[in-house]
Amino acid sequence: MIETQPLVALIHAVPTGARIAQQAFAQEFPQATVWNVLDDRLLDDARDAGGLTDALRRRMLRLIGHVMDGGAQGLLLTCSSYGEVVDTARTLWDVPVLKSDEDMFTAALAGPYRRIALVASTAPAVPAAVAQLEALVPAVRPDRPVQIVTALSEKAGTGDAQDMARHLADALHAAGGADADVVLLAQYSLTPAREALAALTGLPVLDGAGAAARMLHGLLVPGREQTDTAVAAAR
Repeated sequence: MIETQPLVALIHAVPTGARIAQQAFAQEFPQATVWNVLDDRLLDDARDAGGLTDALRRRMLRLIGHVMDGGAQGLLLTCSSYGEVVDTARTLWDVPVLKSDEDMFTAALAGPYRRIALVASTAPAVPAAVAQLEALVPAVRPDRPVQIVTALSEKAGTGDAQDMARHLADALHAAGGADADVVLLAQYSLTPAREALAALTGLPVLDGAGAAARMLHGLLVPGREQTDTAVAAAR
């Protein structure tokens, strides 16, 4: 455990995600010294390539190595599209490294929800989120089935919170997810639409930024309780 003001690095692919993550840490983990690293071409390059390439994976690992060399005591990748790189990073560095939405997914799977909807505004986020969610099923709910429905609305990437929520709700309805039990936001940039989307759909809507900040708080600050699943997932 780390005693005082741990240095936590946040690696971002979009400025909006950076802002939302910083707000979450200010609220949930104010003791942390936050170090922001932004490469605002990561998401566009992944989209142009049709997904992650070996070159993009190496690029993210170089960014992770940069913050580790700088003394980071914990790390959060705020871009869900690069979550798979965390699995490699955990074999290379012995500090907590979190995927953007890990704790949100764990909470959803541990809850009473049978049909889970994932909504996104950028295509690479969809398979990345599904892969992370499915990977947690054996550890969190091995004996209970789960159905996953995905909805993509690139229009939701712009506009105010109400516009974003409306586009996401329309995409969810078109994808057959209106009867889901819970909605998960697959990107930090969608967080402002959470309350409006819940109101439009009548469903609980979960976001990952605050959950990730709370998880790192628990891992790095003495006296914070953590589940075995959360601790094991982050290391």
